[in-house]
Amino acid sequence: MTDLLLCDDHTVFADALSTVLTQHGFTVRGVAATVAGAVAALRGLKPDLCLLDRTLADGDGVAALGELIKASPHTKILVLTADENPDTVTRALEAGAAGYLHKTGSVTALAQALRRALNGEVVVELPNRVGRTQSSEVGDAHRLAAHLTPRERQCLALLVEGASTVAMQRRMGISSTTVRTHIQALLTKLGVHSRLEAASFAVRNRLLVDPPHRATGT
Repeated sequence: MTDLLLCDDHTVFADALSTVLTQHGFTVRGVAATVAGAVAALRGLKPDLCLLDRTLADGDGVAALGELIKASPHTKILVLTADENPDTVTRALEAGAAGYLHKTGSVTALAQALRRALNGEVVVELPNRVGRTQSSEVGDAHRLAAHLTPRERQCLALLVEGASTVAMQRRMGISSTTVRTHIQALLTKLGVHSRLEAASFAVRNRLLVDPPHRATGT
């Protein structure tokens, strides 16, 4: 079975999640309610997986990712939170999180995401965006694309070309892991769920023909 550490300061939620994850084949080795407790538990337990809430009793889980990863480098840490802010998602992935999951998802989806992370995927699962009308989609698309960094826009252009991860890695001069991180970030920012959907979204809304003015970062 797969060892897992749960980091959440809501006791009832943590207890319930521990029970259902055990039923899905995971061994919950411990529960931490603070960043300090999470660091100590990671150092002592060295679990395969860690589910981390954004907000813990003594601080920001996302801000502490560097320290948490250092405590147990081989552990795949996934953020499990109610915060779906694209900027927070990007910060978490850039800090080394293996995934970013929303608490409104099903337990089955959570279990599947954990297994995908174990297999080396960077997993992002957020609620579907609803309520967009066709007439406002182009404006919304450019507003969303304004948050893409130059590297993410480069990835998007390569997706439109149909480039594979290996091809993107070679052309951009970065690792495959970094490519996947950029792709997951741009999927999240654009509110889409696959590479094909991202490419279609970019072409349909002319995102690469009329680049947005705001695009910072690398």
